[in-house]
Amino acid sequence: MTVSAVAERIPTLLSAVVYIAGFMVPNGMPLLAMLQHETMSSALSPGLFVGDPVAIGATRINPGSTDEAYRSLLKASFYDDVSEAEFAHAASHLHYDESNAGALAPSEITPERFGSVPRHYVRTTRDCAVPLAGQDHMIATMDGAIGGKTTTHTLESSHSPFLSQPAKLSTILIEISTSSQAERVGAEGLVA
Repeated sequence: MTVSAVAERIPTLLSAVVYIAGFMVPNGMPLLAMLQHETMSSALSPGLFVGDPVAIGATRINPGSTDEAYRSLLKASFYDDVSEAEFAHAASHLHYDESNAGALAPSEITPERFGSVPRHYVRTTRDCAVPLAGQDHMIATMDGAIGGKTTTHTLESSHSPFLSQPAKLSTILIEISTSSQAERVGAEGLVA
C-alpha cells in the first residue's frame, strides 16, 4: 500500500514500482476487501492472529511465542523455505501489531498519476501469507482498474525471497532497474 501511495504522490520521480508479493489494491478499495477475497482463502497468516483485531485496533501476532505449533505456523506462513536459524533471526525482528487503519482506508490512486509509473510484481509461488491465486487476482484487478499491464516476474519461493533467494531476487531487481532506466532515457531522448 505504501508503494502505491508513493507512486501516486511523486510519479515523475520514479522509474518503476516493484511489489514483492505485496498488496496492490485499486482505487477506492480498502486492503481488507482484498484480504477477504476468495483467492486469499488459503492464506495461513490469519491463523496467527491473537485477540480480536476490532477490539485491539490492530492485527496482532506473537513472533516471540514459544508454542511449537504457533512457531511452525509462523514459519510456514512467511519463511517456509529458509533454515531454522534464518527463521529465528527474521522472527525476532517482526513487530507484534499492525494497525487496522491501513487495512480499512480505501486506496487513493489514479490512472493519471499511479498508472503512469511502470509497475512490476514479483510473484512467489510457494507463498502462504499472500497466496499465488491472490497475487494473480491483485495483478488482474489492478490492470483492469488502472489500465496498462503489470510486468510479472516469478520466483519459486515463500513470502520471503529476500531471505530464501536473495541472489535471484537481486537479479530481477537489477534487471528492472536497468530496463527502467533505459526506457526513461529513451523517452527523454524522444522528448528532447
